[in-house]
Amino acid sequence: MVNAGSSSLKLRVVGDDDEVLGTEDLGAVDGLADDELGRALEKLGGIDAVGHRIVHGGERYREPVLVDGDVRAGLDALTDLAPLHQPKSLAALDAVTTLAPAVPAVACFDTAFHATLPAAAATYAVPAEWRERLHLRRYGFHGLSHAYAARTAAATIDDPAARLVTCHLGAGASLAAVRDGRCVDTTMGFTPLEGLVMATRSGTVDPGAVLWLVTRHGLDPGAVAEALERDSGLLALAGTADMAAVVEACRRGEPAAELALDVYVHRLRAAIAAMVASLGGLDALVFTGGVGENAPAVRAAAVAGLGFLGVALDAGRNDEAVGSGVAPEADVTAAGSAARVLVIAAREDLEIARGVRARLR
Repeated sequence: MVNAGSSSLKLRVVGDDDEVLGTEDLGAVDGLADDELGRALEKLGGIDAVGHRIVHGGERYREPVLVDGDVRAGLDALTDLAPLHQPKSLAALDAVTTLAPAVPAVACFDTAFHATLPAAAATYAVPAEWRERLHLRRYGFHGLSHAYAARTAAATIDDPAARLVTCHLGAGASLAAVRDGRCVDTTMGFTPLEGLVMATRSGTVDPGAVLWLVTRHGLDPGAVAEALERDSGLLALAGTADMAAVVEACRRGEPAAELALDVYVHRLRAAIAAMVASLGGLDALVFTGGVGENAPAVRAAAVAGLGFLGVALDAGRNDEAVGSGVAPEADVTAAGSAARVLVIAAREDLEIARGVRARLR
């Protein structure tokens, strides 16, 4: 499995039984030294197929697809929809394909899980030309993580039709409302900027405020975009993008960190409640991702504001559910809670492997 991020390239070899047979973590693909990727692939050994995490599939790609010339051109055409993310994915795709041209390559999309969004959840109230000609709509992201978390949660509570809110909380963060295994709402939209406060991303900001910065104060649009992507979120509020550092600073009583955590949790609680409203109820609340798995304080603060939904977590179990205490999942539900509260290890690699097998079959 190939997962290209902004600063890293993660390679995993997954066997038929989902056992991880090999792991290599490299720097960003555009900064690799000559032959570095080739040596990593050689070290990982023989592979039968390569699954690539691709951020954006647009409206065309709604399930994993075998990459050929036409598909590669189609993916390149979608770069405009995710200019900060798509190029990294495609650079990794090209680099690995060059080194292993005879091995089937399958593209698996972060947007695909959200292709089931109903029109009411996917549509922006903007002019028809923007929606129809420019395909301006809500796509959603982190779909591979949400899909795995939802499937694992449904199996854990033994209810394939469960109403789930999956919380992917990491450097990027988003929620998904899942019913009967299908996504019916999500917090990210046309880009991964919409929704929750994140490590360096602002989350939702009044579009009028952005226009005001550009038209009234003369800020360069590119500089504003860069600031919203890389200089906002926890970093802007607390001076660090690391949630663990924010929580520790809160324990020391640092006002900036306390404000950052309060803003983060305020948005998180509100978004969870909105997802529950889309579902018409809740059977399980699921936390995953780096923050979701390793920040008990964030989980506790989020659930503390959901008492009106009857949701409660067990403080002791919650504190223990960190790192090795999570894999593959941990149940932190309190006695009497109206819905289960689960912590599930993010396994996008297994979701990609599942997609590759399905496509090749």
